[in-house]
This record gives sequence, C-alpha cells and structure tokens, in this order.
Amino acid sequence: MIKSLVFRTSCHFFVVSLYTIKQTAEQTGITEDTIRYYEKIALLPRAERKDNGHRIYRQADIHTIRLVACLKKTGMRLEEMRPFLAVSTDTDPAEYPELVELLRSHRSNMVSQIASLQQVVDFIDMKLEEGRYRRDCSDEPLNDLLEKRMGEPKPKPVSPVEMSYFSLSAKAGKRPASVR
Repeated sequence: MIKSLVFRTSCHFFVVSLYTIKQTAEQTGITEDTIRYYEKIALLPRAERKDNGHRIYRQADIHTIRLVACLKKTGMRLEEMRPFLAVSTDTDPAEYPELVELLRSHRSNMVSQIASLQQVVDFIDMKLEEGRYRRDCSDEPLNDLLEKRMGEPKPKPVSPVEMSYFSLSAKAGKRPASVR
C-alpha cells in the first residue's frame, strides 16, 4: 500500500488505502497490462493519478477488478459484464430483473457446460476401467453404461430453487458476488 489518506467529516474519520498498479495486480491476480487494457476499453473507470502520473487504486477498484476476474472465469464475455459493473454494490438485485435474468441464463449455460464436461470425465473413467479406448463418447449409451458399471446415479438436474440463488441472497440481506 502506498499510503492511507485520513478524512474527517463532522465526527467521522475515513481511512482510504491507496495502492499502486503493481500492488493491485498482486492482490487481484490480474496483470498490470490487463488492468490497463480494462481501463482503456472502459470496462474499469480510469484510475486516479498521483502528481507524477502513476496510477493509484482504492479498495473499491480492487473489488471491481476481482468481480471482472470472477465473471471472466465463468466464460462471460467482457462486453456482457458491463451492465453488472454499472450496478452499485449495495443495490437490491430485485431492482434489476433484466440483470437477474441474464445471470440466471449465464448460470444455466455454465451448468450445461459442467454436465458436458462430466460426460467426458465419465467416458475417460470408463475407458480407464475397461482398458479399451476405441468406443465413441455419445451421450445416452455412455450414461447408461456408467450407471450399470459403476453403480453411480446420474447427476441430478439443478432445481429452480438452486437457480434462484441470486434473488434469494438479496432477500436474505446478503450481497451477491456478481454485484460487489
């Protein structure tokens, strides 16, 4: 941390920690070049600058960069992130039903991708168990064969209750990770 600023308003003191771009990169796991790129394309607001022109970041900036990194890990395109980044961290998701629906849709796509990857893992497991590697990896026969051979049930589909986490966390007074 390069320094902390202390502000006093009436009877309250506020401490604001400032970080260099290097410290910000270390805390977020995002490279300095990527942070600069996100600023350049206006995914992140332009960083404040010291008198010498060096960028400085606050804790709120670090939270935003972490949110971008999290959404990116889910496969969300940078352009799709913009509406989520425009919403303040203390906003009730119920105020933005279109964002809730976008997030649910994105989650549904991720669940489908996970299921598809699980089929590949199951196929590999079956091949390792059988010791033969010439069979195809079609969906239905593989699932049935695995259930018979390994005695494991097929994964259950995600329930609507599980899919509604985003709105439930708001009702419980928790802030969803997607709008922090």
